[in-house]
Amino acid sequence: MSVDVERDREWLATVVEHHRLRRDLAVVRLEGEYVPFTAGQSVSVAVPQLPSVTRRYSPALPPSLDGKLEFHVRTVPAGWVSGSIVADTAPGDEWRISSPTGRLRIDDSTTEVVMIAGGTGLAPMRSMLLELTRRPNPPLVYLFVGGRHPRDLYAADMLTILAYHLDWLTVVPIVEQIEDPDWADEWHERTKVDIGFGEDDLIQGTLADVVSSYGGYTNHQVLISGSPAMVRATVRALVDTGTPAGSIQVG
Repeated sequence: MSVDVERDREWLATVVEHHRLRRDLAVVRLEGEYVPFTAGQSVSVAVPQLPSVTRRYSPALPPSLDGKLEFHVRTVPAGWVSGSIVADTAPGDEWRISSPTGRLRIDDSTTEVVMIAGGTGLAPMRSMLLELTRRPNPPLVYLFVGGRHPRDLYAADMLTILAYHLDWLTVVPIVEQIEDPDWADEWHERTKVDIGFGEDDLIQGTLADVVSSYGGYTNHQVLISGSPAMVRATVRALVDTGTPAGSIQVG
């Protein structure tokens, strides 16, 4: 049955893991009913702490018949739902999932893809990357992932491992400031690993400036996900430097 037909349905999933990676960020893994979204889409989520309020999040895993889901959630200013998910989620919580929607997808005929992810905009990109591993001949993918500081690149270990094992994937980490702020993030300290981006791997600048500095992407499919401000700035910079607007999809 198509996703469009299923849009009014609701599915249940139970939290099995809650990993707080930063003061303001957590990864939540669930298992439950199969949700018929497509990699790159977002879904509506209702959590038990605020059951009458829904928010949209993009799964970081492609659809799974065994009902596995993963979400990357960062708190936003005055964000009751996001703040509650990051701070208060616990294994056993039951989430309600509904309304898959969104146009981010990689065309079957595409041979080169540019992915641009700001913050937790990485989630739908990861979902699509994992979906590509199922293809016999995946396209070349250039993933630009950005944050304000190095520690904002919360999935550096995962991305480093993926890039090592997938010869069609290139990861370009971008930070606006090359050093982390002076104040400590206890969750970052707890989750530090040896695998990840080194200082020499980082390019300093905004996503919009760095990505557009390579010129127009005239033979690529371009996918962008992140904050509204980042998306607007990046689309504008890409179009100004020659990327056809019709080649750009925004999540």
